[in-house]
Order: sequence, then C-alpha cells, then structure tokens
Amino acid sequence: MSTAAQPPWHVDEATVGNPRPRDMSEDKDRLRRQVRARRNHRSARRRAEVAEQLAQVLLTIPEVAAARCVSVYASRPTEPGTGPILDELAARGVRLLMPVLGTGLQRDWAEYAGRDDLRERAPGRPPEPSGPPLGAATLADADVVLVPALAVDVAGGRLGQGGGWYDRVLTHVRPGAPVIALVHEDELLDVVPREPHDLTVTAVATPDGWRRLGPQPDADA
Repeated sequence: MSTAAQPPWHVDEATVGNPRPRDMSEDKDRLRRQVRARRNHRSARRRAEVAEQLAQVLLTIPEVAAARCVSVYASRPTEPGTGPILDELAARGVRLLMPVLGTGLQRDWAEYAGRDDLRERAPGRPPEPSGPPLGAATLADADVVLVPALAVDVAGGRLGQGGGWYDRVLTHVRPGAPVIALVHEDELLDVVPREPHDLTVTAVATPDGWRRLGPQPDADA
C-alpha cells in the first residue's frame, strides 16, 4: 500500500506519548477538522467505491479471512464504508458484533442481524442492531476488531472522534486479536498526536491495501 504521509499540521514529536495536554489537545482538534473537511468533499460515488475496495482489501488479511467472530461498526456517511464488508462476512456465516451505545460512554455489544435491522437510535449516533445487549466483555469473543479512525500513524497511534469510546472498549480485546483501523489512504500518517491514555491499533486498512503497525516480531528470533 502507499507510504505514510506527512501530517498536515505541526506537532513536536518529543511530546507524543508524553505531551503538554493543552498543546496535544489543540493538535488533535486541528487534525480532526482537517480530516473531516476532506471527507465531506468526497462524492457519493467515490464513497461507494471506497467501501467496495475496502471490503476486498480486508478479505485479504489472513486473520479476517479465517475469523469466526468479528467486531465491526456501522459507518457514518463520510467514513470509509463498512456496508460491503458486513455483507461479505455475514454471507460467510461470520458472527458479527456491533457497538451499542448506552447513556454517556456506556459500552455494550449486540449481534448484527442484517442491514435492515440497523436503526439510528438517537440523533447523531451510528446505526445499531436491535438485538439484546451482550455486555462489554463480549468483545473478547472477537477474533478481529475493526475500528473507525480519523487518522492512524505507522506506530499504531489512532485519532478518534474525541469521545474516548473506543479507548475504553479496546481494553476488552482478547490478547493477540488484531485491531484494525479503517481509513482513507491519505489518513495514514507518519505521526498523529497521541496522549498516554490513547490505545494503539495493530494494523490499518485503506482502499489501497493494508499493513501491520507498530513493532513487529523479529523474523530471526
């Protein structure tokens, strides 16, 4: 896949992981505004193409192809679309877990039962399945966890929407299960602003391809 891009904002890399909170928060907000603006300018046709390409890329990831249970989310209109990958995995009989958002930052999961079952339960929230909530710890059943992101860096740093929801739910991921962020090709950067509480992802998928992130096992070890 394409190489990581230079970030479109200035950040002192010495502060990544040990930041000045006010400065890092400003860097995050600036980058969020820039990414959202670019996403808003993509046409409906291009968004549909991205969703189809992303599904095909995801199916080339060995862990996704072999998974029996995958955590995935219903994408919002400007996000890299997850509709086609939901269809592909459901057709293979894969159990699909989707986020159910409770009051505030309450965390829960329910099983996907088809696109027609997804409903927007409250204004501004992503569509959710109607099935019974299974509990936050159910995420440990997932062989692969697909997560949204506004940007990702080569070390696995992930920039989310700012609510911290996924930073909380990812504590329930089963050890060794890959956590894959879905972004556009220009949203894989050399570095994103990161604070100590921000959890990392282990891989990234774009319409152009996928790659593992962060430290890799030594093949000679």
